[in-house]
Amino acid sequence: MKPWEKNIRKVEPYIAGEQPDNKNMIKLNTNECPYPPSEKVTEAIREIEKNTAMLRLYPDKTMAPLIRALARFYNVEEDMVFAGVGSDDVIANCFLTFFNSDKPVLFPEITYSFYPVWADLYNIPYETPHLKEDFTIDTDDYIRENGGIIIPNPNAPTSVYMELGEVEKIVRANPASVVIIDEAYIDFGGESAIELTKRYDNLLVVQTFSKSRSMAGMRIGYAIGCRELISALNDVKNSINSYTLNYVSILAGEAAVKDKEYFDRIRKKVIETRENTKKRLSELGFTYPDSKTNFIFATHKAYDMTALFNYLRDNNVFVRHWDNPLIKDYLRITIGTDEEMEKLFEKIKEFMEK
Repeated sequence: MKPWEKNIRKVEPYIAGEQPDNKNMIKLNTNECPYPPSEKVTEAIREIEKNTAMLRLYPDKTMAPLIRALARFYNVEEDMVFAGVGSDDVIANCFLTFFNSDKPVLFPEITYSFYPVWADLYNIPYETPHLKEDFTIDTDDYIRENGGIIIPNPNAPTSVYMELGEVEKIVRANPASVVIIDEAYIDFGGESAIELTKRYDNLLVVQTFSKSRSMAGMRIGYAIGCRELISALNDVKNSINSYTLNYVSILAGEAAVKDKEYFDRIRKKVIETRENTKKRLSELGFTYPDSKTNFIFATHKAYDMTALFNYLRDNNVFVRHWDNPLIKDYLRITIGTDEEMEKLFEKIKEFMEK
């Protein structure tokens, strides 16, 4: 070992879904939206192209146009909104800001695999309560002493949604802890906890532009909570990097939020395709938790899911699979276009026949 190596922080990094760049591939492995963003986003970018001299300046560190649009969309005050470079950046700032107790932070044993990475990176103790056999959360597991709570709702990769009353039960029972509800997929089903932020000052709700707003490449995430939580988040952000979102992302994000008609139309289309996909998977003997997301977490008693994953991959159809013993018998299938799902089913049937 070289003398300086002993001072390097050692972590097991988060492993994102594969990002292939194959010709004619069907990419159903990273939960991106299969449709382009609103035309209003394109128009905003074209306007920026006419005034590229602005790019020589730092962007507005308050992100005022985007913050204002989000506040109006969700009917909250502007000082209740925080934005960052994707929800990953927002949640990483939340871990730094709110999880500073010697008591363990709580999140489910099967969940977004970035949570334990952040906890290890920032030396935050944590515990992971078991899910029930049907992948649902037992709310009683989160009503005990803790240093904070973070729960995705709907959960990933299981796709399971927890009713808002159960979310409120956890928030109400933990007045001494910050409870974060990660709602990356809430726009595809279920009821957001944002309204609860007006009644509970220990609740923070995080959402993203990467799924329902078709803007994963723009990297925009945001959080909504009481002004004290948002102020604390901004203090931490400004101690790391004041200019988190770039000029283009701020104005493109603003344009996306203002086009509610397109937002609703795309959500509806993804949901329709999801419901049709669930029906067709059932007809082929697959089972899955009832999805409220833009993906399905599916298994089949008669077939090896690792073998199916590899067969699909060899045929240029990419879905997600984990080696985790708790979920190795499942595939996470992102909802694509109707044409992409047809190709998926064609290859699944080929695999079954072989």
